Amino acid sequence: MAIETALERFPKKITTNGGLTATCRPLKPGDHAAFHEFFTALPAEELLHIKHRVTDHDVVKQWCEHIDLGHNLPLVALDGAKIVGVCTLHQNLGGWKRHIGRISSHAHPQYRGKGLGYKLVEQVIDIARQCGLQRLEAEFMGHQTQAMKLCAHLGFAELYRLEDYVKDMQAIEHDYVVMGLELITDEEYAGMG
Repeated sequence: MAIETALERFPKKITTNGGLTATCRPLKPGDHAAFHEFFTALPAEELLHIKHRVTDHDVVKQWCEHIDLGHNLPLVALDGAKIVGVCTLHQNLGGWKRHIGRISSHAHPQYRGKGLGYKLVEQVIDIARQCGLQRLEAEFMGHQTQAMKLCAHLGFAELYRLEDYVKDMQAIEHDYVVMGLELITDEEYAGMG
């Protein structure tokens, strides 16, 4: 199934178990200022885990101006016009990992502890299933225990851990952890039904 079909139900309201209601939809080109503001609100120690310089306005603007939802689908949660969370589905449309997606997720510090991250990851898992992906992966630095617990609650399991394998933005070594989830794809979603 094409990504466009999977996204037909967006924008939509989501309500977390913590009582937060937000609008959930894919990132749009005009979101660059709000998206940049979201990333600059993240704690400095958390920014060390992100692979890109997300506090650089030009980096975020480039992302927003060149959105390719088939390769990178950032699903954002909004409280009014404010972006309060994001979960991105990264896909390879060809090659030997074309059946495996990768996710990354972040929540605004003021909106944590309310189930927002869980709800966003849940939405992206559903989109991945509808797109016919068979597996999802999530990458972490070894001390990101809260994020790994969230993924474990959604069915992810640790695939492997490499000690002192990656370096954060301050060149400090950390364990590299990859968690994976086997997707049970509904045959109707995959176009086989």
